[in-house]
Formats: sequence, C-alpha cells, structure tokens
Amino acid sequence: MNDSFIPPQPGSRYSISGGNLRISQLNKEEDAGIYQCLASNSFGTILSREASLHIAYLEEFKTQRRSPVSVREGQGVVLLCGPPAHMGELTFSWIFNEYPSFVKQDTRRFVSQKTGNLYIAKVEPSDVGNYTCVVTNTVTQSRVQGPPTPLVLRSDGIMGEYEPKIEIQFPDVLAVAKGLTVKLECFALGNPVPSITWRRPDGVPFPRKVDVNKSSGVLEIPYFQQEDAGAFECMAENSRGKNTVKGRLSFYAPPHLVEKPQDVQKAIDESLLWECKASAKPKPSYRWLKNGEPLESFEDRIQVVNGALSISSLTLSDTGMYQCIAENRHGRVFANTELRVIAVAPDFSNSVLKAQTLARQGGDVLIECRPRMSPRGMISWRKGKEALRESHRVSVLDNGSLRISNITKLDAGLYTCVARNQFGVASSAGTLVVKEPTIITSKATQLDVTVGESVVIPCQVSRDPTLDVRFTWFFNEQLINFGSHGGYFEKVGGASAGDIMIRNIQLRHAGRYTCAVQTKVDSASIATDVVVRGPPDPPLDIKVDEVTETTSFVSWSPGPDNHSPVFAYNIQIRSPFSLGWQAAKTVPASLGGQQLSARVVELSPWVEYEFRVLATNSVGTGEPSKPSQKIRTKDTLPRTTPARVSGGGGSRSELVITWEPVPEELQCGPGFGYVVAFRPLGGQSWMQAAVTSPDASRYIFKNESIPPFSPFHVKVGVYNNKGEGPFGSVTTIYSAEEEPSRAPSRVRAKSLSASEVEVSWKPLPWSTSRTRIMGYEVRTTQLKQANESDWVSSVMRTVGNRTSAVIRGLDPSSTYYIKLKAYNSAGVGPDSAVVNVTTKRPPPSQSPVKVMWNATDSKLILKWDHVKALENESEVMGYKVMYKQSRQSRPSVVETNSTSLELSLPVDEDYIIQIKPVSEGGEGSSSKQITIPRIAVAHAIGFAPERRALPVLVTLSLYCTVRTFL
Repeated sequence: MNDSFIPPQPGSRYSISGGNLRISQLNKEEDAGIYQCLASNSFGTILSREASLHIAYLEEFKTQRRSPVSVREGQGVVLLCGPPAHMGELTFSWIFNEYPSFVKQDTRRFVSQKTGNLYIAKVEPSDVGNYTCVVTNTVTQSRVQGPPTPLVLRSDGIMGEYEPKIEIQFPDVLAVAKGLTVKLECFALGNPVPSITWRRPDGVPFPRKVDVNKSSGVLEIPYFQQEDAGAFECMAENSRGKNTVKGRLSFYAPPHLVEKPQDVQKAIDESLLWECKASAKPKPSYRWLKNGEPLESFEDRIQVVNGALSISSLTLSDTGMYQCIAENRHGRVFANTELRVIAVAPDFSNSVLKAQTLARQGGDVLIECRPRMSPRGMISWRKGKEALRESHRVSVLDNGSLRISNITKLDAGLYTCVARNQFGVASSAGTLVVKEPTIITSKATQLDVTVGESVVIPCQVSRDPTLDVRFTWFFNEQLINFGSHGGYFEKVGGASAGDIMIRNIQLRHAGRYTCAVQTKVDSASIATDVVVRGPPDPPLDIKVDEVTETTSFVSWSPGPDNHSPVFAYNIQIRSPFSLGWQAAKTVPASLGGQQLSARVVELSPWVEYEFRVLATNSVGTGEPSKPSQKIRTKDTLPRTTPARVSGGGGSRSELVITWEPVPEELQCGPGFGYVVAFRPLGGQSWMQAAVTSPDASRYIFKNESIPPFSPFHVKVGVYNNKGEGPFGSVTTIYSAEEEPSRAPSRVRAKSLSASEVEVSWKPLPWSTSRTRIMGYEVRTTQLKQANESDWVSSVMRTVGNRTSAVIRGLDPSSTYYIKLKAYNSAGVGPDSAVVNVTTKRPPPSQSPVKVMWNATDSKLILKWDHVKALENESEVMGYKVMYKQSRQSRPSVVETNSTSLELSLPVDEDYIIQIKPVSEGGEGSSSKQITIPRIAVAHAIGFAPERRALPVLVTLSLYCTVRTFL
C-alpha cells in the first residue's frame, strides 16, 4: 500500500482502536508494506515512525523428480536445495535416505544456511543414497521437504587427489548493522578433505567473543561493533595445495538521537532555535515536519541547517507540533516537540514586587520587575507619584529591573514598576528600606600562641540595631562546627559579639580563621592568622653507619620546628637487653640545634641496637623520630668475667664449680664460652676445661683421687670466636665432703600440748677434716590404723648446730615414733635410736558462757561460768582474757586461775573482750566477742548474749541496764 490512507469503515478488514491498527484476513499482496500513524489534537499533528509489515509464508516444493547425481569416489559434490517461494528467514537441513536420519555436519559435509545446499568435500561409498532438503520458516514454523536427490558412484574409477576448491564464499563487502550477529560461511571441496582456517590479513587476533565452530565452516561474530569491521580471509588447505577467499565487513548504524528538541513556549516576535542531532553511519540527513507536513522554508525567517531549526520573529501561526527526522539508508528516527506562541497583556499576578526590600546605606540594590507579557513591551519606574529619573546611580536594566548604587537615606521610599505592550498595562509596587551598614570593628591581626594555651579571636561589629546578626566561623575555609572538633572551639562574648575561644590549642589548629558576619541586608568578614608554636616534630631520615665494636655514627634531618627554633638534639638507643629506650653517650656530649650528626660511644660489642633522635626547642621536647634500622656492633675479645664464682658440695670425688653466667650483651661476639681453671691449694700447675655453652653456670670435675673436703684454687675465664679473654679472680672452693658417719645420741621427746612435741638431742661435732654438719633431719611416724601398712611419716629439717626442735600440727592423744639423722651436702648419716611420745588430750571444746560485766568510769569487772572439760579433754587450768580498744589492732592478754577478773581500765572507750579456757592440751574455744560500749554515766552493768542472730546495737538495747546514783 503506497501513500494511501486507511479509512475506518464498518465491515472493513481494517479497524482502529486506541491508536492501534488491526488487520484481519491478511493478504500478502495487498497488506505487505510500510505503515505510519497520524495523530492529531487541538495542539497539532504528528506522524509516527514507520512500521514495515512483511507477511511470512513458505510454499511447497514443485513435485517433480530429480535426476541422480553420479560422481566418482573421492570426488567432491554439491547437492542443490532450490527452496520454494517464501517470505521470512529460512533454516535448512538434509535427510539421508529416511527420516529421522539427518546429515551430520563435520569437516567433510556442510549444509549452508545461506544457499540451503549440501556440500560433500570428498565422496565416500557410505555417502551413496537419497538426500532430501528440509526447509523451515522460522517465522511461521512451517516446514516443507523437497524431492529426494539420489547420489550414486560411477564405476569408471576413483578420483585422484586434487587441491581445494572453495564452493561457498562470503560477499566481497558485507554491511552489518551495529549490535547484530553476523555469520560468515566458507567450505571447500578437495581430496584429501581440506582444512578450513580463518584469519585477518592485518594479523590482528580475533576477540574472545568470535566463535569458530568445530568444522571451521562458519565464523560467528555476535554483537557487531565498529571495531569488528574490516577484512577477513578464509583459507582451505590440503596436501595438494591451498586456496583463499577474502571479503570485508563494513559497519553501519541506523540513526540514534543524541540531542532532542524540547517543548517551548515563546512570546510573539521572539526567536526560536531547536537543535536536533543523531549518531549514525553513514551520517544522517535531517528534515522537519510541522503538524505532519514537510516544513518548507519559504520565508527567510525559517532556516534548517544540519538538523537545527531556527525561526525568527515568531507569530501565532507558528504554533504547532514539530518533528525532526534524522535518516540514512538504514533507517530513520523521529523527535517530537511542541511550540506555543503566546500573546499576553502585562500581568504581575505571579511575579509581584517584594513588599519590602532591605538595603544598607552605601551599598547597591537590585529590585526585580518580571511581569508576564507577550510580546515584550516597555517598562518604566515611579518613586512615590513621580516618574523615576535615571542617573549615574539609578538605572533600569534591559530586563526591566531597577538598580540603585551607593544608596543613601534619601533613596528610601515606595517604588512602582509599570509594564506596557499593545495588549494592556499593569504595575506592581514595593518599599525600599535603607539600613545602617554592618561594620567589623575588630582589626585584622596575627596571633602567636604556644601549644596548650587558650586564645580568644575577636569579632566585634557595629550594626543597625533593628537587624539580627549571624556570626559564622571558618578554619582554613572549612566551616567550624562548634558541636564537634573535640570541644576545642567555643563561642564567647554573648549574642552581640562573635568572638571564639580555642581551648588547649594544638599544632593542628594553626592557620587562618575567618569570621563572617551576615544580616538581611549585608555581610562582612575578617581573617585572623594564628601561629601555634609547639615542640618540634620528630627528626627525619635517621641513618647509622661507621659502626665499630663500641661506636657508631648517627645522622638525621631536622623535622619542622613548629615556629620555635631547635636548640638541642638527644640520641636514644635500645637493645634487646635494655629496659626500653635509654640516653646514649655521644661525641660531642652536647648536641646543639645545628648539629645533625654525632658519634655514639660506649656501646657493647656484638649487640643489636636501634637509634632514635629527639629535638628540643623553647616550648619543649617533641616526639621521638621513627627508630632507625637495627644494626649490630662488631665483635671483639670478651672482657667481662663471670661473677660470684663459688661451688662445693656434690657427690664423692667431685669438685663442683659454679658461677653467674655472663649476660649476652657482654659476650662481645659469637662462639662465647668459659674456661675453668683449678688446682689443689698449694699446687703450681693449673688444670683447665672449656665450657662451650654461654648459658652454662656450673662445671663438675670428677676424679677418684680427690680427697673429701679438700680446698682448691679456682678461677673462671671467657672466650669467643675472636679469642680468649681474661680470667676472674682466684677463689677457694672445697671438694665434695663425706656424708655424716655417726648418728645423734641422747634423743629425748616430750609432749608440750595436744598438737606439739619437743625433741632434743646431743649434737655431733660441727666440722671435721672430711665432713661438716649442716643440720638434722627429724622423721615423725604415726600408726593411723592397726594395720602396719597405715603408717604415716613426715620429715622436717633443722639448719645449723641446734639441739632441739618443736614438731607442730600433731593429732591429740596420739603416739608418735621419732628418729634423727645428721645431713650435709654429701647426704644423710645413719638413723638415731627411735623414741616415742604421746600428745596430750585436746583442750576443752566448750567456750565460756554467761559472761557478765560491771563497769564504772575506771574499772571493768568480768565474771563467767566455769568451763567443764569432757571426759576425753584436758582439765581446765585457767583462763586467758583478751581485750582491746575498738580502734586498736592488737589485744592485751591477762591470765587468771579463777572465773572472774577485775581490770583497771578507763571506760571512756569502746572495748572488745574475748575469754578462752587454758589446759595442758592448749587453749580451748573462745567465747563470743563481747563489745562493751563507752560508759557515759557513773555505773553500768550487762552480760553477753548467747546468740549472735541480732546485731550489736540491738543486743545492747536488750541486755544493758543503767543505774544512776545521786
């Protein structure tokens, strides 16, 4: 259908609903073609983009027989499909003999989806049979089969080998649209079967998205882009030769809008410029439609240049719907837009002048006047009832706004803006109020402060009293939020001043502080530079070189001095053996502010050190530098000998020598060890032994010829890989002694209490030529049960030449067997005779009860009931009374044989009393603690409670009676 309109008539095959076109009973001859929709309303008409209607179909093959195809074995063959008439994309396949046996494609057989033909590169006997072409319409999904084509072998011989012959070739130039998938086919006949390879003549490799199928007959490039265009080459090759075909893919893209015109509303006589741009390849051409019709530029005021539409001196007839069409041979695109041309009398309803405009004296003001009117007319101004005259200070701008410069008090008043055009006149008025200017009275200055101080930065103003003022502070052009910043910043000075205080100022607070003052009519600002002086920053680039056994050369670069010159540096050192960082000794000893290097001395050889430097100025000492790299001083002969050389003891025929190991930091190098030298007292020659472990602290010389307890001269030296160092001083050490050969005699034991026994004995001689006595070992044994296997023993040792010992922690009423033996460093001697002793019965388990007290201002009389011991307990021999003032820590003790006691005590303090029974078995259970309060009257009596359930204050209130004598 070409250039014809479709009228919506009843009973027609065409119906229109909601702008949609419905066609029933499609006819491929009548209905196929290009359609466009025309939409109209009161604002104009637009034409839709084109829609192509293609009616897909697939006719049947002609029912005629096909002649057999006769070939030699080894020859290539092409079986033609010859698809019937159709519309829509087709796919092809071939049946071999009978359905569903389809020809499988491989390097020898290929079905072209371009021609539909079946290609066999080299015929084999198994290929003989009937071949049927199957055609499928991908749109209608209909399928038809052609007549079978017989393939037979000739009997006149076998085809010899020959070079490849390419039967399927892609076009010399193939145009491909952006974003499409393109498939190139290439297949050759030949004997042997040729191999197919693809490449680009320029040698550029294929991108990863390119797919070559297993048979290499198809090259597929999905989502085609500009960079995929170019030359391609297919090469077929076998042992007889090779053949090549070339082709080129060109890129094209239908138009795509990149800049669209927007709807506009213009006044009469104004100008219009619409830009319309599209990307496409090849470049698009442009044309414009107005209300669905081509826009002809019969008038000079309408111009179309490279897609841009310009119309000058707009009229009401220019109103309408416009469309920009960008097109090339591959497609076109539409951009729709609307133009409204209006004619309006002046109207201030949506843009009245401000009722009141504030301005400061000496400043400038702009009073805007923007009425709605079309076309643009004339604007004039009145002040009060008089026409406003323009001057060097007063001017009316092109847009109608009024500007007044260098305002004075006389400029205050009512101003009226009057707008006129050929359709009418309108006005709007507002008052100009002139205020006193806001002036910052503080002077710009520079503040010099020290870290940790507090400083106030002033911002004082003079202003019109009727205006509110707002102060805003900036630090290095960043707004100060007074609720944050760690609480360093605080506003001070009240509402009429903008001063701020910086508390405990830090180095990071140095910079420019700006106070911005703002009212409704003006603004002002002032800047203050704050210099913060602080301890210097850490020195930089610490380097260590020229390392010897005891020295190293340290150099550094100065860090920022924070506005106070550095007058001294200090070097600190740290090693694995030091407690943190320590001051280093240097040459020169004092390092001034200009000294950036020094030699560190008195280091230990063969020790790993780190170095750091601190700088000091008049404010203080800064943070230390980063530690240097670790360095190790050079090794040298050891010079420190072991301390506390001693020894003695050990087993028979041994000389035990001990010492305190030399610390690692004093070993002066690797391979450190000890040289032990010894000789009998009075001997002339030294015997020596090497101890290779630097941690060793003991050497034992064993020889059966060493007499017991013989004196030896001993000295211990040191060595390392550099050689031997010095020996320490000579000391005398005795060889191992013999264990005691005799047992203590006259062993006696007596019971002291229910839990203590005293043992005494006659001591052995303290020292002889072969042995010494270091003390005595006391073994106590008790039979817990009748069975002999239930003996329980314990051992205690005495030290020195004692002749008695007290054994504690024993069971009451129990029999113990005790024996002694002497001991020394060589061991223990023989056992003494065994003695036995029985501990006393246990002390009374009952505590004193019914304790009563009678107190005056100088005496305290106590009475209690006698404690009666149980049958298995020791009889009570007396009592211990313990008393103390409540503020004292240790009690006083008084013993008595009766059940009462009179104490001469000033009763002006609180007292705490406890009473214990005493027997030969020891002390019994204590009475409950009795608290006697301070007596404020002449006489008081009371008694202790038998129960502890009530607190002391309640107890006193229940059991204390006070009598007053007049």
